Amino acid sequence: MADFGRVAVLMGGVAAEREVSLRSGQAVLKGLLAAGVDAQAFDVTCLTQLVEIAQQVDRAFIALHGRWGEDGQVQAILQSLGLPFTGSAMAASALAMDKLRTKWVWRGAGLATPGFVYVSKTQPLALDALTLSFPLMVKPSHEGSSIGMRKVYDSQELVEAVSAAQAYDAEVLIEEFIEGREFTVALLKGQVLPMIELKTTHDFYDFDAKYQANDTQYICPCDLDASIQRQISQLVLQGFDVLGAQGWGRMDVMLDKHNQAWLIELNTVPGMTEKSLVPKAAKQAGFRFEQLVVEILRSSQVVQ
Repeated sequence: MADFGRVAVLMGGVAAEREVSLRSGQAVLKGLLAAGVDAQAFDVTCLTQLVEIAQQVDRAFIALHGRWGEDGQVQAILQSLGLPFTGSAMAASALAMDKLRTKWVWRGAGLATPGFVYVSKTQPLALDALTLSFPLMVKPSHEGSSIGMRKVYDSQELVEAVSAAQAYDAEVLIEEFIEGREFTVALLKGQVLPMIELKTTHDFYDFDAKYQANDTQYICPCDLDASIQRQISQLVLQGFDVLGAQGWGRMDVMLDKHNQAWLIELNTVPGMTEKSLVPKAAKQAGFRFEQLVVEILRSSQVVQ
């Protein structure tokens, strides 16, 4: 553990996911300390703090969720300072945080992802030109934790949902909802961890289902046939690699009634709270929490 030197656990931030990030960061800190790593927490509320923090530590564990903690800005500064850090580099972080451009890349690479359109300052919602079938998912393009998301069933609900999402983001993604089973797939150092099936009484796996509800089911190991699991694993690894992601992450996937898997989105700094999914998958794979955070830390590197 001494080889890691002194480790900064970066948490907090100023995004809508601040409270979740603080909980993730504290859990990571506790795990690293339990494993014997010399770690210290830093609540990052200003990007200029990173210069001072970098002078005190040897590497960083990024537990920042949401804007500028997860969208490449923190990664760009750490890269320029030559400080090793966990997770993906600047470009992949920025791309994965942008749901719209992620889907353009996946579509361009021939990977399965639901049909979509978008709304922006220069491209208003055009109901008369909409060719997607309801129900639809409306998402702010640059938010996480399902913040600002809504499932809609008709044009009136769509107009209302887009307007609500625009309070979070100037760009809004409108995506076909895949009816079927929902899975999340954690990746660690090029390996796919056991898949988790998500079951909720909510209309979809929203913020409340993730962090507040007590009836959300996390089924791991799942009951999928080995051939279907291989199909999903291959698609997830391709989706991860195409975006240039590294180290670790968590991919959301839908499986339709024909057992066709669809990529939904990639989280490059997944949650690490008591309800988070990566620790659940890692536990099924035989990792204690402190082992998991050490393995994530072990993947940290200086990005050239």
